[in-house]
Amino acid sequence: MPLFLLLGTLFAVLIAGILLYLLTPRRYQSADSVAQSYDEWTDDGILEFYWGDHIHLGHYGSPPQRKDFRIAKSDFVHEMVRWGGLDQLPAGTTVLDVGCGIGGSSRILAKDYGFAVTGITISPQQVKRAQELTPEDVNAQFQVNDAMAMSFPDASFDVVWSIEAGPHMPDKAVFAKELIRVLKPGGILVVADWNQRDDRQKPLNFWERLVMKQLLDQWSHPAFASIEGFAELLAATGLATGEVKTDDWTQETLPSWLDSIWQGIIRPDGLIKFGWFGFLKSLREVPTLLLMRLAFGTGLCRFGMFRAVRAEVRSLSTTAIKC
Repeated sequence: MPLFLLLGTLFAVLIAGILLYLLTPRRYQSADSVAQSYDEWTDDGILEFYWGDHIHLGHYGSPPQRKDFRIAKSDFVHEMVRWGGLDQLPAGTTVLDVGCGIGGSSRILAKDYGFAVTGITISPQQVKRAQELTPEDVNAQFQVNDAMAMSFPDASFDVVWSIEAGPHMPDKAVFAKELIRVLKPGGILVVADWNQRDDRQKPLNFWERLVMKQLLDQWSHPAFASIEGFAELLAATGLATGEVKTDDWTQETLPSWLDSIWQGIIRPDGLIKFGWFGFLKSLREVPTLLLMRLAFGTGLCRFGMFRAVRAEVRSLSTTAIKC
């Protein structure tokens, strides 16, 4: 094939791919649209094949070091446990994993720390797969539950844990209140999330708004909160005691974006397993992954960490006296 014809063909495929990407977004419509997206990603097995049972970023150290992609993901869980002070809690501590995916973090919390874990997700297929992957002797159970309106009574858990679920929540204030509401007095909330730069301090320019629109539209996200904004929402619930602790793990997690693309190159057996349909479906996610790397690398997005403690509930008699 002449070189110009080959280049022309590649250019046509590239243009067609870009048009397909732009014309077939997965915009957030409702909780059902999020559930449907995760059901599809779970059913075909492609995401699990490349990302393992942790559908979240990895922790590469500070400063970041080269590390196996899947090991970095499990390391993230242990780093989050230590950062939140959960390694000081006794076996049997009850933990709610909000947005548990297929249960990777829940299983580590149960197996390595002896916690009694309940994982929730809005995706029935994720619950089914999490149950399949969890041995009977691991104290982790899974159920379908909406993080915006959880079915649990107030003060149900010692710890509430959540990784990268926030961008799917349409009302961040309601999400913040639900997270703390189900904590027992003195219980600990630990959240890790994708966040946007605080645009109250520095408004987004034209190009940044375009990038954020794609990040929202392609992965069923209604909005990203800022680290500062979500911390304020947690404090505004009136249910947290003391200061909400925050941290920025952008640099520690940044290599994950390119590593996730690299998995498709170093694991060509995926093409055999999933065929051309799987290849094209995976290829379609590459622009979003690259935009994520761009956004987090330039400061448009940040990886936020949050820790809060549930306030003690005042007795009715005390409240009555104060009134």
